[in-house]
Amino acid sequence: MALYLMLSAAASAQSTAPSRSFWKNLQNYCGQSFEGQVMAAPAGDTNFTGKRLIMEVKACEDGRIRIPFHVGNNHSRTWVLTLQDSLLQLKHDHRNEDGRPDRVTQYGGMAPSTGTPTLQFFPADQYTVNLLPTAAANVWWIELEPGKHFTYHLRRLGTDRQYSIRFDLTKPVSAPPAPWGW
Repeated sequence: MALYLMLSAAASAQSTAPSRSFWKNLQNYCGQSFEGQVMAAPAGDTNFTGKRLIMEVKACEDGRIRIPFHVGNNHSRTWVLTLQDSLLQLKHDHRNEDGRPDRVTQYGGMAPSTGTPTLQFFPADQYTVNLLPTAAANVWWIELEPGKHFTYHLRRLGTDRQYSIRFDLTKPVSAPPAPWGW
């Protein structure tokens, strides 16, 4: 009986983990696209500043949400969130225009904890360190305030490299062209 109670308590805690609340909140936006703006970027940034930025919560599958991130006419980026038990993983899937994987792709990290229902952190994993040694100090985090905004952040600790891009969840926009590789 004691084992049953322990397993029931563990299953209940897992189903109510903050990461699962975050996940469910994000799933509510599946099939919608939102425009964003740069809130923070390194001085002289040309990657995102001055370009139309759209996130598209395009595919909500069992255990995986894929969010293409369109930067102007560049449709190469997709954020891939995977739910494993009660932890989230973030990967960056980069594609060439012909759909083949870019040489720098699948970097990111696993959340070290269940986070909060509105905030998830992803320090660089070993795959990322092996692929991009300069990204060893990268930490990504996503803020999700349902009905308000989704904010993607990147900070390379020990440097001035920092990006924050906020998407307005109150105003869906038309979906951009299909991401490269879809």
